[in-house]
Amino acid sequence: MTEALKLTELSKTFPVGRTLFGSATGSVKAVHPVSLTVQQGETLGIVGESGCGKSTLARMLVGLLQPSGGQIEIEGVALDASDPAEFGKRIQYVFQDPISSLNPRKTIRQIMEAPLKRLHGMPAAERRRRISEIFDSVNLREEFLDRYPHEFSGGQAQRIGIARALAANARILILDEPVSALDVSVQAQVLNLLADLRAEFDLTYLFISHDLAVVEAVSDRIAVLYFGSVVEIGPATEIFAAPKHPYTKLLAQSAPVVGRPLSAPEATGTELPDPLNPPPGCAFAARCPRASDRCRAEIPELERAGASDVACFHPLTE
Repeated sequence: MTEALKLTELSKTFPVGRTLFGSATGSVKAVHPVSLTVQQGETLGIVGESGCGKSTLARMLVGLLQPSGGQIEIEGVALDASDPAEFGKRIQYVFQDPISSLNPRKTIRQIMEAPLKRLHGMPAAERRRRISEIFDSVNLREEFLDRYPHEFSGGQAQRIGIARALAANARILILDEPVSALDVSVQAQVLNLLADLRAEFDLTYLFISHDLAVVEAVSDRIAVLYFGSVVEIGPATEIFAAPKHPYTKLLAQSAPVVGRPLSAPEATGTELPDPLNPPPGCAFAARCPRASDRCRAEIPELERAGASDVACFHPLTE
């Protein structure tokens, strides 16, 4: 298979606080060095609690944030973080809130034309033809092109957002909670559309979501993030059915299931570590029932465990 996306030690650190002379008084590591590969045509799900670094990672991949370190390669080409246009041609972002991601002052036609003009320099006739093809692919009528974003439902607006991403002719899409703002029935329509588009255009997806059932249903593999690091990555069919990292098991137990009473899988008041004062060793040790002295002193690396790679000194065996 062809590598669509390769990350090598990609990281992001944000400065915090300022002295009188403008220098930072501290820093927060939002994403620790991450290395992973996504194959062409694959859907990689990315899950984790709020604040674990999912969206920061996604924004680096599309050039909205400049990495603090590491390298991004798309189809074998190393991208320069200072050249956002090159990112736009190769990878595009579908946002969580479909309405707010569209410029309210522009018609849908103007929104759709922007990537065709700025990234590809298409003449007017070719733009019209390309937009017509894309709208047909996402099951939207061409009469919508002369309307404004506020005139559409959430499902229609999200399909417009997907169409805008396709207009750039990128083969990799970052889907950041693409159905979380939609009704359940509309979610199914959008997910089916994404599956059809992936097959039609040979697209590669990075699918970010809090909804574990959705991620499991649409993904080929799933990466689990905790405190800015990948703690487990493996096949979607295995990652929640037979988790190897205690945090992955905690996520699976925390997800609400129809017909099952809600119950807290861990003690009340348990929180993520303080990012301004991260603990030594494994960041999950304070919440982990299997933690040992080694866990509190050393940071585990990803190692093979069954069908998955897991960063844990004491991986689960059942």
